[in-house]
Amino acid sequence: MAAAAVAALVGAVLGALVPSLVGRIPEPAEDPHPEDGPKVPYAVLAARPGLAMRTAVVSGVASGLLGYAVGWERALVGLLPLVPVCVALGLVDLRTRLLPRVVVLPATAGLVVLAVVEALATGDRDDLVRAAIGLVVARSCYWLLWFVHSAGMGFGDVRLAALLGFALAYLGWAEFALGVYAGFLVFALPGLLLAIVRRDRSLLRSPYPFGPAMIVGALLGVVLGPTLLSGLALA
Repeated sequence: MAAAAVAALVGAVLGALVPSLVGRIPEPAEDPHPEDGPKVPYAVLAARPGLAMRTAVVSGVASGLLGYAVGWERALVGLLPLVPVCVALGLVDLRTRLLPRVVVLPATAGLVVLAVVEALATGDRDDLVRAAIGLVVARSCYWLLWFVHSAGMGFGDVRLAALLGFALAYLGWAEFALGVYAGFLVFALPGLLLAIVRRDRSLLRSPYPFGPAMIVGALLGVVLGPTLLSGLALA
């Protein structure tokens, strides 16, 4: 619980900086989704009243859950900064259906560098190798879905899958398996329920941002993976 409390505090502080991060994202050269109407500029999105408080709360809660699941492990140091980054990505994707590469790629590179430094310092490369495999597997699966034009799938999701796959597999195969799978459930179930309630099948074909579901699924994998998939957790 102490790790959860400290992580929640750190996450809340970093989460309050999310609007600043969003406001500094460069605008795309052209709007990739003109059918949605004019894109909300990142600076306008970042300037929404009360946004810093909301992102601080979301980041604090998510970080607390991460701290509770991981505990006082070195991995927590590398993963904590990833939480507000994911909050920023989720916010941007919800409002623009974009996952900017200028955020995703540096975050992935930073996480990989930290894992490499950890492996060199301790001489234990098992976590790094597992994380690298997770990155390749997650990215390949999402690339395949993107290649066949799955509904709601963009290449930003492929990049995000690499980031989340690396982080989840670094913690363990149970976290990876549930975290990747849960993203699809989080994405599908609300839309399916809404289509049933409204009796409108066309809602199932409407494009929705997939990034937030991937991020929530990853958090579920971290928190519930070792419990629900205990066999993989011991592998």
